[in-house]
Amino acid sequence: MVKLALALTAVLAGSASAFAPQNAPVAFRTGDVSLDAEAGAKRKAALKTLKKAAGAVGAVALATAGVPPAFAAAKDAVEVVETVDNTKKMVGLGAGVVAAGAAALTLTKGGAAKQDFLEAEPYWDQSTVPVNVYKNKAPFTGKVVSTKRIVGPKATGETCHIVIDHKGDFPYWEGQSWGVIPPGNREKDGKPHAVRLYSIASSRYGDDMTGNTGSLCVRRATYWCPELKADDPAKKGICSNFLCDTKPGDEVQMTGPAGKVMLMPEEDPTTDYIMVATGTGIAPYRGFIRRLFVENTPAAEVYKGQAWLFLGVANSDALLYDDEFQEAKEKFP
Repeated sequence: MVKLALALTAVLAGSASAFAPQNAPVAFRTGDVSLDAEAGAKRKAALKTLKKAAGAVGAVALATAGVPPAFAAAKDAVEVVETVDNTKKMVGLGAGVVAAGAAALTLTKGGAAKQDFLEAEPYWDQSTVPVNVYKNKAPFTGKVVSTKRIVGPKATGETCHIVIDHKGDFPYWEGQSWGVIPPGNREKDGKPHAVRLYSIASSRYGDDMTGNTGSLCVRRATYWCPELKADDPAKKGICSNFLCDTKPGDEVQMTGPAGKVMLMPEEDPTTDYIMVATGTGIAPYRGFIRRLFVENTPAAEVYKGQAWLFLGVANSDALLYDDEFQEAKEKFP
């Protein structure tokens, strides 16, 4: 049976305590060890039990893109160790992410209409993955379809979900990134701004499943000046603020798609995934989950593994795409 295990992990800035999400279900337990274990030995034991429950892991992914410094310790939560039989197992290091609560979700393959028109032959063959089709000197021009704030009022900062129309001319695969060139020039030398890479937050079919759009998950970068006691506009993130301020119809200069490291290893349909993310690091995993559990793709049709997803947040208002995960839980019990 295909399963997606979802753990909502809260890492509070400057604190090792865990925040329990509102209306969180009873913690998922494996054996005698709860995933809402406390720090230290209990946490280590919980991760050890998780490793046993997951079995031989065919793909272990760790994302911390766009994470504030206070969350950087999450990178130390897991270590991927290559074993002699070429499988990968998850080993807890005893520091980093503390699971505040976990819920096991069992999902069936979803989607009435098939999403199979952007597949390789066979679908898992990565030899034709598009890489760096568009470059800095000849970027692609996409148009913004929508820009939406996706965090609550008590979230630490603003995160936006941005859908961009590429009319099917900028194909990509799950796990890749788009480069964005912000408009204007740098003040220090008058040269154009450098490219910023953002993990794509949708499957190759896009949120509308037409294959004509792609999505980005972007946190607005700001700097709080203690002297001004306000955000210093001179030190704000150029590209993140540009993207979060876009409106439908705005043009975006783009490069890529970039990267092959985070591609899904789909040849073996029993591959297990362990996905750990804080903040906007969730972006590529949203594409993974949509491909395996929401869309009617060739990969979803044959998938028999387990996917473990850990989301790091500062508080419940900062949860990203939680409505989608909860809808999947209700729709595919």
